[in-house]
Amino acid sequence: MKYRKLGKNGPEISVIGFGSWAIGGSGWASSWGSQDDELSVESVRAALDAGVTFYDTAAVYGLGHSEEVIGRALGSDRDKVVLATKCGLVWDEDKNVTRNGTYDSILREAEASLKRLGTDYIDLYQMHWPDTGTNAPAEETMRAMDKLVQDGKVRYVGVSNYDVPLLEKSLTVRHVDSLQPPYSILRPAVEKEILPYCQEKGIGVVSYSPLTSGLLSGNYTYETTFDEGDWRSRSAAHTGEGLRKNVDKANRLKTIAARYDITLPQLAVAYVLAHPALTSAIVGVRKPSHILNILPAAEVELDEATLQEIRAIAAE
Repeated sequence: MKYRKLGKNGPEISVIGFGSWAIGGSGWASSWGSQDDELSVESVRAALDAGVTFYDTAAVYGLGHSEEVIGRALGSDRDKVVLATKCGLVWDEDKNVTRNGTYDSILREAEASLKRLGTDYIDLYQMHWPDTGTNAPAEETMRAMDKLVQDGKVRYVGVSNYDVPLLEKSLTVRHVDSLQPPYSILRPAVEKEILPYCQEKGIGVVSYSPLTSGLLSGNYTYETTFDEGDWRSRSAAHTGEGLRKNVDKANRLKTIAARYDITLPQLAVAYVLAHPALTSAIVGVRKPSHILNILPAAEVELDEATLQEIRAIAAE
């Protein structure tokens, strides 16, 4: 495993991170379907043994369940890792999720996450999505985050799914230690403006969905379908003509991976990590093989000609 410093002020973390969206299980709108908690715990333990030190979850994953499972799985090894979670998505008794970045809500969410995780501090606390529910200013959200740091409940502050204008507003309050954007071969939009901005400002970047929610797993065909409880069953990229186009691209990318004697998922993660702004790539995990089979990507170095070839396929 390799490790990189998170931005100019953050800790060192493994270049491959453990993503726990799917670990939240079923019963909520953005579920990946049912999940065996014991298999989730086994996956965390396998990642720990392999040197993975960055574990990313969120309050909304499983409406609190993912945090509970991650906290239980880490157990006495909690202080050996950088534990990240997210706030800003809240739910009611009917499981309706809304965005809320207000000062008081952020403080309440942090207390609930600490309890579910079974810890007295969160290493990296991230605003999950920009607030379009209460329209709380980004500056207000950052003031709440800064309060949590001052109180010793949070060590570093990050944001997720923010654009440059929102980052600029946040930086007027305090330094933003990290950004978590979607970034993959098939979703390269952040390369244009956001990643260079993070480099300039010393903001670490931990990308999510480097496999584009399975499209770069190498396992999909034109006939692939998803259970009704899986959000991908409602995704244009994972169904119909969108799926066909993405399967075609994945098959062409497999030929590049074969030249390096690696798998398509390893190529996908290596591509993301090749960008100089990147600190870590978060890989979604449902079973131990999902993380263990990706780990060789940390050692892969793609030359510029290959990177250009990959970009050309993605752009078609």
